[in-house]
Amino acid sequence: MRFSQDFAPPGRRTRRPGRGRPGPGGPAAPGRPRGPLGALTAVLALALLLAGCGGSDAGTPAAKSPASAKAAADRVEPLADAPKPRLPVTVKSADGMEVTVTSADRIVPLTGGLSEIVFTLGLGERVVARDITTTFEQAAKLPVVTRAHDVSAESMLSLRPTVVLAETTTGPAEAIEQIRDAGVPLLVVDPAKELTDVGRRIETVSAALGVPDAGAALDARTRSRIEAAKKSVPADDGKKPRVAFLYLRGSASVYLLGGRESGAGSLIEAAGGVDAGKESGLKKDFTPITSEALAKAAPDAILVMSKGLASVGGVDGLVKIPGVAETPAGLDRRIVSIDDGVLLNYGPRTDQVLDGLIAQLHPKGGAAK
Repeated sequence: MRFSQDFAPPGRRTRRPGRGRPGPGGPAAPGRPRGPLGALTAVLALALLLAGCGGSDAGTPAAKSPASAKAAADRVEPLADAPKPRLPVTVKSADGMEVTVTSADRIVPLTGGLSEIVFTLGLGERVVARDITTTFEQAAKLPVVTRAHDVSAESMLSLRPTVVLAETTTGPAEAIEQIRDAGVPLLVVDPAKELTDVGRRIETVSAALGVPDAGAALDARTRSRIEAAKKSVPADDGKKPRVAFLYLRGSASVYLLGGRESGAGSLIEAAGGVDAGKESGLKKDFTPITSEALAKAAPDAILVMSKGLASVGGVDGLVKIPGVAETPAGLDRRIVSIDDGVLLNYGPRTDQVLDGLIAQLHPKGGAAK
């Protein structure tokens, strides 16, 4: 979610595509969480069920910030000239398989981040389905072939895809196996967790679809825009704001604090901040919010996804979560909100995410309220 951004925090889903291969940490049954995070994964699965997984959470809409990245996140910006795939190509899948793609006429990307890359490469007209986390306007009318994060192999195969793009978190494993058994080329792409992953993912997807030149052009454009965004960070005055990333789903009472592996740290640092969860010693991706953990993190600002903020009743509801009001961020009501469908994609719109973060973390005239 790297993970699916809209409805579950990164790292929570540990199933790996393929034929029951064990992932890091030893063997596990397909689709089953491993290790001490299993109970938390189960809670999140329940959260998805209760929230309906329909793309929006119940709750009072969050107060809109003029610096929000939401408006910019509604559409992707394809390259000027749609490329023509040069196929066949054989590429290495992240799950160890060699995948030969012979046609890119009917593409199914199974995460919002992968969909963003395909559309921005100029291949959107070839996409025949989407997953629930693909929320931008150009893809809105496509049929959805996932429920929560689980792929419906039958629904997908009925659309006659010629190539499927997945991530290491896509599942269940049985569905991935069914798709491959049907003879459909399926490429698994490693998820993204930091800015350095942006170029790698663009290169991987463009190579698999037979448009490496378009991939190089998109990579160059994306890197240029990210660097321009980073240059807008005000000069360091000696104190960078400490930013805590909170994952919220109020409709299911899921409140998590991001740590070193949350995926947000690279963005926070590029925007001129300090990842408060990471700096407070949280080594996992997420941990349940407690007053003690928040006090140790001591954030000056809190970063949330927009739907998560809405699900707890906006800023007024957020500060009622135990421990939030006592932090510097809670006292100042300094909340940074970025759209779910773009925040952690680490794709062609990452510059927009950084622009929104920077504008809200370093507003002219004082702290964001």
